[in-house]
This record gives sequence, structure tokens and C-alpha cells, in this order.
Amino acid sequence: MRFIDQAKVYIKAGDGGRGCVSFRREKFVPRGGPNGGDGGRGGHIIFIADSNVNTLLDIKLKQHYRAEKGEHGKGKDMHGRNGKDLVIYAPIGTMVKEAETGEMLADLTEEKQRFTVATGGRGGLGNVHFKSSTRRTPRFAQPGEPGDERDILLELKLLADVGLLGLPNAGKSTLISSLSSAKPKIADYPFTTLSPILGVVNYGDYGSFVIADIPGLIEGAHKGTGLGFQFLRHVERTSILLHLVDISDMEEGDPVENFKKINNELKLYSSDLMKKTQIIAATKLDIKGDGKRLDRLAQYCKDKSYDFYPVCSVTGDGLKELTSHLAKKVKEHKGGKL
Repeated sequence: MRFIDQAKVYIKAGDGGRGCVSFRREKFVPRGGPNGGDGGRGGHIIFIADSNVNTLLDIKLKQHYRAEKGEHGKGKDMHGRNGKDLVIYAPIGTMVKEAETGEMLADLTEEKQRFTVATGGRGGLGNVHFKSSTRRTPRFAQPGEPGDERDILLELKLLADVGLLGLPNAGKSTLISSLSSAKPKIADYPFTTLSPILGVVNYGDYGSFVIADIPGLIEGAHKGTGLGFQFLRHVERTSILLHLVDISDMEEGDPVENFKKINNELKLYSSDLMKKTQIIAATKLDIKGDGKRLDRLAQYCKDKSYDFYPVCSVTGDGLKELTSHLAKKVKEHKGGKL
């Protein structure tokens, strides 16, 4: 399934049914009077957040959504049937915006959260409502009101406790596959991961937290270079940022400078990201070479008071300590609960 995190769609709620012009016609009941029923309400269009939906792909493919119209009123005071509501299931973390103005309409952040994005038109009143002592035979009724219609923009920002950051090939996919049951594509070339990957890390008997692999961050990402601009928005919803820095002897760049590059992109994209808790993990410990790169990064983290953990996702070295620390930090952010 393709990961789609933006979609622009047209929505049209159902129009209300028109009221009926009708008169009572029965044997031995002269001048029975008006008995036209009301029209039914048009169907609403409702978004519901659903944890079983992970992408906006299905919503984007359809693009046009129309709810059912209300039925017209009938004689004998019969009310027209209301139009069926159209329910659209969206991933948790979906923001609903007005396409033209960008105004935020709703932020679906909780399971089964509902939002009526378009209201169906009210049904028209039948002629029975317009009789009076001076108007015994009203020969008119109300038309139904039109339902709301608009273009809306849907934007998905993944909800995760921990976001994995790092230059391409820093080992993010290998780490998330080691800590959780997620199965990302893993290869020895950059940009292996082309869409965010979510994984659930189990900790203790009942605790767990969600970790997300945010791909495509390179220098210039905030300007649209690489895949970064497309996925930087997902970092905004994470509570903790886990930077993965390659300290292997196969990596040419300086580990401290590589970390600074990613942090600079975060700052340029949104200064609020710098307020999040940041943890640094030195990856590929099994091929660290003479260890000078590891020592340089460790000293930098000590000087800057960053929590630092050297790990190897292949052998498992350091993963238990890192997981324990992440669980502790997530618990603090959630008020003592995992």
C-alpha cells in the first residue's frame, strides 16, 4: 500500500427534500384540508478517526464525495426519509483544513473521534404547516435547503512517541526492526525507506510505546531537498527525537557535523522542534574501527548534556539500555503511564 499523507477532495452534503403540496381526499370528508408532509434532511458527511487506517490513499483516489439527498415529502402527512450520512474513515492524526484558506477545521487525534465536515440541507415544510384561519388551502410548500459543499485538504501527521532521525543509511530501519515487529526495507544504500514506518515497542509486562522512522532527511530538507520536506511534518507530532549517528569506519563525514546538519534542518523547519527531548544513539558499533569517531561524538554529547547511547542493531549491544531510557522518557511525557 502506498503511503499518502496529503489529499485534496471535494465534498457535498445531501440536499434536503422538498415539502409536499397535498390535500386530504376521502369519501364523506369534504374540504379535508392540507396534508402535505415535510421533506427529509440531506445526509451529513462525517470523518471518523480509525486506527485501522494508515494512509490517505483510498480517500485521495476517490476525490469526490456526495451524501444522499433527503426524500421529498408525500401526502397523508408522510415525512420524506432523511438521506444517509456518508462516513469517511481517516487515519488518526489527520488534520482537516479548508482548501482555499488553509483554515483548520478539525484535528483527529483520538480513536473514533468524529467530525461533521459538511451538514446536510434541511428538508422543506409541507403545506400542512401553512394553513390558518384565513388560508384554508395553501397551495405551496418549502423547497429543501442545499447541503454544504466545499473543497477540503487532508493532511496526515503521524502520532508517535519517539521519532527516529538521521542521515540516509544511519541505521534507522535496522533499529526499528530490532526494537519492534515492523518490517521496513533494509539495504546498504541511501533512501531505502521512502515513507514513514511505525512500530510498537513492548516494554515490561504491559507497557509499550510507538516509534516512527522518519525518512529522507538530508541537508536542505526544509527547502524540499530529497524527501525531507515531505516528511518533516511527521516529526512535529513526536514527543521524543532519537538521533541516529553512524560512527562506523565506513562513514566519511564527521559524526558531530552529521548530527548538527539534521538539527539545523529541524530548526529551520520549525523552531518548536528544538524544544523536544533529544537523545543521541551512535549506531553500527560493531564496525566502529579505532573508535575515534565514537569518542568524538560521546565527548560532544557530554559537553552539550545530551543523553548518549552507543548501540548495534545487528548484535543487540546497547539496545536494552536504550529501550529502557526511551520508555522512561515516554512515561514522563505521558504523566507516568506507558
